[in-house]
Amino acid sequence: MFPKHISKGLLLLPLLLAAIAACSDNGSQNAQGQVKEVGYVTVKPQAVPVETTLGGRVVAYATSEVRPQITGVIRRRYFTEGGYVRAGQPLFQIDPSLYRAAVNEASADLASAEASAAAASAKADRFRPLADMEAIAKQDYTDAEAQARMAKAAVAQKRAALETARINMRFTTVPAPISGRIGRSLFTMGALVSAGQSDPLAVIQSIDPVYVDMQQSSADLTRLRNGFGSKGLTGGSAAVHLKLEDGTSYDQTGRVEFSEVTVDQSTGTVTLRARFPNPDGVLLPGMFVTAVFDQAINPNAYLVPQAALQRDFDGSAFVFIAGKDSKAYRRKVNAERTVGPNWVVTEGLKTGERIITEGISGLVQGAAIKPVAASKQKKPDTSPPPKEASAKADD
Repeated sequence: MFPKHISKGLLLLPLLLAAIAACSDNGSQNAQGQVKEVGYVTVKPQAVPVETTLGGRVVAYATSEVRPQITGVIRRRYFTEGGYVRAGQPLFQIDPSLYRAAVNEASADLASAEASAAAASAKADRFRPLADMEAIAKQDYTDAEAQARMAKAAVAQKRAALETARINMRFTTVPAPISGRIGRSLFTMGALVSAGQSDPLAVIQSIDPVYVDMQQSSADLTRLRNGFGSKGLTGGSAAVHLKLEDGTSYDQTGRVEFSEVTVDQSTGTVTLRARFPNPDGVLLPGMFVTAVFDQAINPNAYLVPQAALQRDFDGSAFVFIAGKDSKAYRRKVNAERTVGPNWVVTEGLKTGERIITEGISGLVQGAAIKPVAASKQKKPDTSPPPKEASAKADD
């Protein structure tokens, strides 16, 4: 005979087993009787830009170092440092005293040479008829004619010397070679400057428009070019958008103008240059920016909502597809990047397939499902129960 407490336990055991079996049967009926409803979207290939993001530096459209072309002492400065100057605008005045005197001297030398040339020419003209009549030796006429030609040549030399003196005189005023923003003056009034000095008087930079030089690795560029043949990529838009150092977007759109034909051996990169309008002077030379542009277009890509894509332990991507037999099938895909709220899938999908985007939790290969278009799927009722029902439940 069993002890009294053991006998009571044995009597209760069948009841417990029956209750467990009932619960198990009830759960199986719920799991088998209620097919899980999932939401899906139908995908089809479309042209998706291959967006490229590169770091870059702002470069002035044109840069000019203002240098003296003569030697002298700076007497005046005509510009405001950091201001805007126009091409041809006077910037510096170099002491013109010596150069003005040189012009006067060259002018006097020219006048003297012209007088000598006139006299020599007149003498040769008088000797011509006398030589024809053999009143004088023909050699005398030949010498007179040679002297007249030499006098004319001297006039040309003196005229060239006068022009040189006038040019040097103009160089006493140093103009702006280009229009743009001028930096600080590197020489003050009273400083002695010369044509052969290494330092410029000032630097002018034209910053409307500006260039942005971007660096792209040669490996990425090669991969992209190979994609034009193997993946059917086509050329993208040349439009470029910028993000500034503080994360804000620049409100002007630029265009890619060219890429270098050589690779930098020290960095393994190729330089791409874009041109941007800069009417407000927001972009300054040397500023770091981030350029975003569509370097190519993939005409056969699929856009899949991010909620539909999952990752395996090895990092590979997969999605669940709603089959025609109302079962879920797992499919590996190639998704390397996102565009807005979607993953760009380049391999693994076919036109018209239904990608499950809602109700993914707990799905397994071959699970029975009730596929409903994502926009028509019934949302779970999250409203509170009626007061009467709550009262009955409390009772």
